[in-house]
Amino acid sequence: MKLHVNGQWRELPDVSTVADVLQHFHLSERLVIVELNRTIVPKEDYAKRAVHDGDTMEIVHFVGGG
Repeated sequence: MKLHVNGQWRELPDVSTVADVLQHFHLSERLVIVELNRTIVPKEDYAKRAVHDGDTMEIVHFVGGG
């Protein structure tokens, strides 16, 4: 499946949900905000929100530091 993630086209095999995409990028255990096709996805919906070929996703995760 081809998704536009954080401004770049990515070929992601074996993904069907937002949760799958986060797992692919090793972000499953991180605090993230996900926007799918310009709509914020609530965390409780990650496992059931489907992604489709050509979707646009923005993933924001927080980094500590100062």
